[in-house]
Amino acid sequence: MAAAVALALAGLIYSPEIAAFCGFYVGRADARLFNRASRVVLARSGDRTVLTMASDFEGPLTEFALVTPVPVVLRRDQIHVGESAALDRIDAFTAPRLVEYFDGNPCETISYHDVVRSQNAEGVGGGNRVQPTAGQGVRIEARYTVGEYDILILSAEDSGGLLSWLSQNGYRLPPGAEPVLQSYIRQNLRFFVARVNLEEQSRTGYRYLRPIQIAFESPRFMLPVRLGTVNANGAQELFVYALSPRGRIESVNYRTARIPSDAQVPEYIKDEFANFYRDMFTRSAEREGLSAIFLEYAWDMGWCDPCAADPLSASELLQLGAFWAGTPGAASTFVTRMHIRYTGESFPSDIVFQETSDRGNFQGRYIMRHAYNGPAECAAGKEYRRSLPARHEQEAQSLAALTGWSIDSIRARMGQNGPPPERAWWQRVFQD
Repeated sequence: MAAAVALALAGLIYSPEIAAFCGFYVGRADARLFNRASRVVLARSGDRTVLTMASDFEGPLTEFALVTPVPVVLRRDQIHVGESAALDRIDAFTAPRLVEYFDGNPCETISYHDVVRSQNAEGVGGGNRVQPTAGQGVRIEARYTVGEYDILILSAEDSGGLLSWLSQNGYRLPPGAEPVLQSYIRQNLRFFVARVNLEEQSRTGYRYLRPIQIAFESPRFMLPVRLGTVNANGAQELFVYALSPRGRIESVNYRTARIPSDAQVPEYIKDEFANFYRDMFTRSAEREGLSAIFLEYAWDMGWCDPCAADPLSASELLQLGAFWAGTPGAASTFVTRMHIRYTGESFPSDIVFQETSDRGNFQGRYIMRHAYNGPAECAAGKEYRRSLPARHEQEAQSLAALTGWSIDSIRARMGQNGPPPERAWWQRVFQD
């Protein structure tokens, strides 16, 4: 009776006004730096983690530096520079989607089947481990050049010494960083410091910064988000794509809320899906006081229904850190997409995760149904026609509740873009 078309939302919700990162950026000059929407891939099995960090940093590359805590001193071969295309792929696969159905002729007995069409919305450098004492209680545990990044692994005895050392070495720290750094020092964490090597960057030919990947073993399964709020300009936006051979990954210290799903929306949303989802997410996040983690997708990577993009291959998953992918006997990878909008006040602690055995499916999905406009003179057809106004009103009410949009404006838009009015029986004869 219906055909479905999946329209993905990939890439539509990276508002440039909103930012996040699991570390923080520090400038080497007085240029004003902002974090922007960040994407993180967590590949986790047992105590082994591969963390991929990407951010749409905009600005002079000389102004870029990243500081993020890490649980161990990383070796050179535990650091890698990934490809943005791999993140784009998993973003497209897990994106919230608009599903389009077409009503059939109510006067016909029709075998039901769905037709689903997917549509996307679209280095190695040298380096040696060194252990010089840097002074002020700061120790350079290791120094590497990886791809276009110069990387230091630092340990520190206290945050004051670390701040002084960073400042003296040209890093401009945002106000408020010291207590956050001190809390990490108490946890015996090290600091992964990366900045762009302009010469190496020029050799790569890339005009953007590629994601940084690190691999480590630690029972600690957390994402340090507090540093991302230090130099934030407003609420932060973070997308976490978690991969596991076991099941869904969830936070143990923040509430997980499922994004509203399976709502029927008016047809005109097809052309305004980005605005719809952005406003719906904003309304949902505000209702939760910016203190919840929204589940947008949880699914076995081996299939999808409907597909917003093709499932990732084993080699693509491997690029994103799923080290078990493609190995004999390995379980299929389960992907969890989480969307977080937060402030330092609403997320005062870093996010702690756990793997679960839950392999239940969930997706942010929104349904658009096109009414049947052909001839239907049977009793079922007449009943179908009579039911449409109530259905459209329900769609309008649902859209208003999800987004906070004016119900009158929605009704007006539906009038402009809705189905043509029902024709009287004689209009089939008198068509002029």
